Amino acid sequence: MRLIDSHCHLDFPDFDADRNEVLNSARAAGVQGFVLAAIGRKHWPRLWRVVEQHQDCYGTLGLHPYFLADHQPDDLHSLRQQLQLYRQHPRLCAIGEIGLDWQLADTDRKLQQFYFEEQLKLAQEFSLPAILHVRKAHADAIAALKRIPLARGGIIHAFNGSYEQAQEYHKLGFLLGIGGAYSWPNARKLRSLLPRLPLELLVLETDSPDMAPAFVTSQRNSPEHLPQLCRLLASQLLNIPPEQLAHHTSTNLRRLFGWA
Repeated sequence: MRLIDSHCHLDFPDFDADRNEVLNSARAAGVQGFVLAAIGRKHWPRLWRVVEQHQDCYGTLGLHPYFLADHQPDDLHSLRQQLQLYRQHPRLCAIGEIGLDWQLADTDRKLQQFYFEEQLKLAQEFSLPAILHVRKAHADAIAALKRIPLARGGIIHAFNGSYEQAQEYHKLGFLLGIGGAYSWPNARKLRSLLPRLPLELLVLETDSPDMAPAFVTSQRNSPEHLPQLCRLLASQLLNIPPEQLAHHTSTNLRRLFGWA
């Protein structure tokens, strides 16, 4: 199988002790590319150090809604400067991880919406796809994408919405990121949804070191687990060969990012 991890955080300190070993193990298992999703201004240099060190690692730039308290309005100016700096870099692939998270208690929704929409405007300006984090906020995210449409679409990371919302995202040019959540038996809604979705809409991800699948309970998640996620999803839910799922999801991602 030839796979691409469309969303991971290999720059996190969780991997400082064995990052090279993890990458080599994942490569040996068939993972040929790794998209590192940014979360905030102070972490951008850390992420790009990893990208620069590994030819099969790709990076994003963005301000994650979960870390709203860490962001400052001037971070948007810095983001624009960084996008200008990296706009010709062959491994800048998207703006992200950005979005809306209404599941967070006591969050400032207006401020989240402000950062989200300002970053969508930057995605427009720099003609980049966007990687979106959306929890309990799909209707508002879809409305924002209709107000600020992106010519190159993007990815809804860790998609957990409805079939109708999946169709709306598809119309807007977005792919759906599928990770380890489906592997848990209580994920009944997601497990019933996935067989209804066309393969042309899916990409695979781990969100490492977070969102560990059921078969690695209480352990650090890793891109090394992506082949097993692919095999289980293909055989248990989609009833297709794992190689077919790997081919479609990798092709979808390459098309989105314009990779040869």
